[in-house]
Amino acid sequence: MPDRPLIGSWLPLIGGCWRVVHGAAIIGVSMSTAAALPEDPQALRALLVQERAEHAALLWQRDAEIERLREHVRLLLARRFGTGSERVSAEAGQLGLFNEAERDAGPVEEATPAHTITIAEHMRGRGHRRALPAELPREEIVHDLPEVQKVCPHDGTALEAIGEEASEQLDIVPAQVRVLRHRRLKYACPGCRQHVATAPLPAQPLPKSQASPGLLAYVATAKYVDALPLYRQSAQFERIGVELPRQTLAQWMVRMGVLVQPLINLLRDRLLESAYVQMDETPVQVLKEPGRAAQSKSYLWVQRSGEPDRPVVLFDYDPSRSGEVPKRLLGDFHGYLQTDGYAGYHGVAAANGLTPVYCLAHARRYFTDALKALGLNPNKLPDPPPEKARRIVKVLSFFRHLYAIEHRIREESAAARYAARQSDSVPVLGALKEWVEEKLPAVLPSSPLGGALAYLHAHWRGLTRYVEDGRLEIDNNRCENALRPFVTGRKNWLFCDTVAGANASANLYSLVVTAKANALEPYAYLRRVFTALPAAATVEDVETLLPWRVRLNE
Repeated sequence: MPDRPLIGSWLPLIGGCWRVVHGAAIIGVSMSTAAALPEDPQALRALLVQERAEHAALLWQRDAEIERLREHVRLLLARRFGTGSERVSAEAGQLGLFNEAERDAGPVEEATPAHTITIAEHMRGRGHRRALPAELPREEIVHDLPEVQKVCPHDGTALEAIGEEASEQLDIVPAQVRVLRHRRLKYACPGCRQHVATAPLPAQPLPKSQASPGLLAYVATAKYVDALPLYRQSAQFERIGVELPRQTLAQWMVRMGVLVQPLINLLRDRLLESAYVQMDETPVQVLKEPGRAAQSKSYLWVQRSGEPDRPVVLFDYDPSRSGEVPKRLLGDFHGYLQTDGYAGYHGVAAANGLTPVYCLAHARRYFTDALKALGLNPNKLPDPPPEKARRIVKVLSFFRHLYAIEHRIREESAAARYAARQSDSVPVLGALKEWVEEKLPAVLPSSPLGGALAYLHAHWRGLTRYVEDGRLEIDNNRCENALRPFVTGRKNWLFCDTVAGANASANLYSLVVTAKANALEPYAYLRRVFTALPAAATVEDVETLLPWRVRLNE
């Protein structure tokens, strides 16, 4: 029976065909092929092989899509409930690949204990208490012995003072409100009795208002530095017996935003004169904006000059995130522009002939997100890391090395930073580029790692341009950090009520953040500005209020 072996050899393949056709029917593949099977064994074999290959491809696509969705869900959960830190544990396998970077960065200085105490066969360091600031006012409180204890208990001799033991405590007096009563003396001519002269009132930030420069600076600092909403401040004032409704405080802040506009204009001139600017943007909601729904998303744009000795940080409100906004804000600026990879900056870079510099921290964030998409915590990676994470950890080891170099040269001059980057950073970047070009074709483009590698490869020129000039930063973190006070405040007050309020907030944020960048205490600086700016009559008068020209202790 010659047909029996042939039929027997085809039984497994026919069973496989049934499973392929059955599986294809389940996932929606047409059954027309199964309805007209050829009688020729070779043709049937070819058909079965084709069906099995198509079914395997469909299953692979299904599994890949399921895994992609799982990664997306894990990443969303990590962003919603996980830590926002991008620090990756140094113990994870290949992150130790460049340990020489940590050695180059120099030893980490540890606090030296004031003295040690031996406890059960081990040494425990005891923290050294910092001295309280010498500039704080001091109130002496003398503690003396009662008269009956000033006699020696042994022979009855009167005790003599031989010294003292002193200790200090930090005390605080809650906010005290006072009234400044302005008495303007009047004079008249006793002869003709026709001339009367009254002492003028100094120029005030809010004429005919009960708000002094100190009060306005206090409210602005609480809102724009400490993220304390106006309604909470109103409640605080009420507790100390002063009625200041939230609406009144809001009107004051809007008028202060208008008052400081000349100073903001000068700061913008200084920013555009620099050769290096960083930019970023973040969403903000404005309820009462003409022609737009209350739920519409608007944006607060931030610009920071790269000058280390005279930094300028400016905020601007705009309802749009289009490329026309940076064109308007940057005007005729020419130089380096550092941003993330958002395409909205490409237009101004092309129009002004700017040199784009991208943020390496932004590129690194894609890789830490890829770890989170795998369900791994970047701060607690096992050693060695899982097989599925090793390529991500490999890339992060390059980033770790580059940032260790930057940590080492942070306080160096621009020339020294350039030299160190050329000798140390350029070889690391070359090795990273070679590794990315080798691995990129083998990674699924739709996966988090594929997207991270694609971003790194597509923006490589701008991401590595920082090594060409010692003035440039490796990332845009200084600019992003300037947004933190606003982002923290946004969590409390959630939205702006009007466009005027958004513009005023942008101006006042600009002043307090620029003051902090220039090592000025924000309240003291705002008090000086609100006191002197109303009396400024010339541009030179306004220039004296630039943060780097103000001496608050004078």
